[in-house]
Amino acid sequence: MSGTTSDKHAKKKADRRTRVTVLVALTANLVIAVAKAVGGLLAGSPALLSEAAHSVADSLNEVFLLAALRRSRRPADKRHPFGYGKERFFWSLLAAVGIFVMGGCFSFFQGFEALRNGAEEKLSGYVAGLIVLGVAFVAEGVSLLRALHQVRRQGGKGGLRDPALRTVVAEDGTAVLGVTVAAVGMVLHMVTGQVVWEASASLAIGALLVYVAYTLGREARDQLIGQAADAEAADRIRDLLAEQPEIDSVEALFTMKTGLDTALVAARVDLMPGLDSERVEEVAVRIKRTVSETVPEADQIFLDITDRPAGEARESPAATGERGGA
Repeated sequence: MSGTTSDKHAKKKADRRTRVTVLVALTANLVIAVAKAVGGLLAGSPALLSEAAHSVADSLNEVFLLAALRRSRRPADKRHPFGYGKERFFWSLLAAVGIFVMGGCFSFFQGFEALRNGAEEKLSGYVAGLIVLGVAFVAEGVSLLRALHQVRRQGGKGGLRDPALRTVVAEDGTAVLGVTVAAVGMVLHMVTGQVVWEASASLAIGALLVYVAYTLGREARDQLIGQAADAEAADRIRDLLAEQPEIDSVEALFTMKTGLDTALVAARVDLMPGLDSERVEEVAVRIKRTVSETVPEADQIFLDITDRPAGEARESPAATGERGGA
């Protein structure tokens, strides 16, 4: 029980850190979005307006991520017996759609409009726009460093299992790159007088946002439709079952993530002959407890006994499922 309590405390602490990271990113994006929009209108800059749309999309997405952090930790109930862990993936999917629609599509629109109609050059406005981009680069960089610091604290690549943190890292990384592309496009437009450079920057920003949205959306989709638990956890469960003296063989093992750090486990096992029904029930309870204590990710555990004692055709009590640790 102490291990379970410790795990819950660690998860809550990680969630608090992620919430702070998201709030830092949200604050930065709201301020930057306003500055980019004003600078873009003053300069008549399609690249800067594209970046403003990018920041607005990121701000909305961070609101989605805050909702995910709050709703995904709700306890299981009758309507959702496996909990609300997948809320995290649902809101991350909405964030990906927001990046695609509000960021990518608007950037493409700005780029094509600039190519078709041109853009009026205003030197003073462009200078102000470049200053805005410089400030945005610093702010987005600070937010990115904060997110990467948390990723390191949560185990490097393992920290990116959290879709909220992964989305913030992707957004901030894309924002830093997008600001750089927009600045290069504006400078080349000013130097050459050719709007094609800035239009190309808008199109490049749009392509970058579409790619990021597709990647994040695909990952969220895989989780929502029922992705298996990590291979390492599944191998540990299989080895643990095979080590039990009462189990003759593990016929099948199925896992499915039900949240960020929880999974459903269903195993079909063949027991050694000669065990009576009462003994089978005791063995099943002990095995489930052992699995849940060894692999904390195993939140719901179901065992299906395929070799029933004395040729019994009825379903063994051990085939029922229970929450890990019971």
